[in-house]
Amino acid sequence: MSQKIVLMFLLLAMVGTTMVQGQGTRVGFYATTCRRAESIVRATVQSHFTSDSSIAPGLLRMHFHDCFVNGCDASILIDGANTEKTARPNLLLRGYDVIADAKTQLEAECPGVVSCADILALAARDSVVLTKGLTWPVPTGRRDGRVSLASDTSNLPGFTDSVDVQKQKFAAFGLNAQDLVTLVGGHTIGTTACQFFSYRLYNFTTTGNGADPSINPSFVSQLQTLCPQNGDGSRRIALDTGSQNRFDSSFFSNLRSGQGILESDQKLWTDATTRTFVQRFLGVRGLAGLTFGAEFGRSMVKMSNIGVKTGTNGEIRRVCSAIN
Repeated sequence: MSQKIVLMFLLLAMVGTTMVQGQGTRVGFYATTCRRAESIVRATVQSHFTSDSSIAPGLLRMHFHDCFVNGCDASILIDGANTEKTARPNLLLRGYDVIADAKTQLEAECPGVVSCADILALAARDSVVLTKGLTWPVPTGRRDGRVSLASDTSNLPGFTDSVDVQKQKFAAFGLNAQDLVTLVGGHTIGTTACQFFSYRLYNFTTTGNGADPSINPSFVSQLQTLCPQNGDGSRRIALDTGSQNRFDSSFFSNLRSGQGILESDQKLWTDATTRTFVQRFLGVRGLAGLTFGAEFGRSMVKMSNIGVKTGTNGEIRRVCSAIN
């Protein structure tokens, strides 16, 4: 039996365990009400990915940002003044057009059946698969929320957060330290802007080269070339140097080498309480190994069941950007 098949069986078993706490979600929720729901979402994501591969990390992060604010209810998609999408941490999110496209097709196929929240959860999984990550079964059955407020986004982890603060924010949703390290590993794909980390390169300290001492000194000059002082803060830089388009464990290798781009990412290595999980993903001798792809699917299922709305506690939006 191949390793991928074994990992798939493990994921199925773990999803079954997670579903006990899933507030009504289950794998195959649309099997009878909208049989092609998952294939329509998958084909839509594939189509957009073919013309713009950066849509994959965009959709993955959008799902994360949605779940951490009032649960996984697609409130991130709602238009309007002072909604979640207008909050500073969400201003650079991408992929709204993909979700809208999938929703239009699903409404034509199965009107009023598939929630925007489920479309987003499925699109996040499909994005990982398109970037060569492992798949996992996505429990569905979420309903869409009716409230979206920019003021509620303070729960989102920030790029300067200490490990203790990161752990507190994750623990508030039932996610442990291993989930934290695993889900941050999603930064193996995609980019960030210079404005979110260039402060680490100049005048961070008053000694040495002035850069954050947790950055590998040989890497500092590379980053300074990419993000010169007082340069273009919107310039995009790979979060996983050398592997920004492939979903793999190289992100953790870069943390070990002092090449984490965001301060909050690099702290997962410098803090002893999270370093062990990074080492386990890297297969460090003497520690029980962890398979990143399999663990990512498990943690994503846990995260995607945060604050799920079911029954009358929510709605099925006909248009994802507007409350019915």
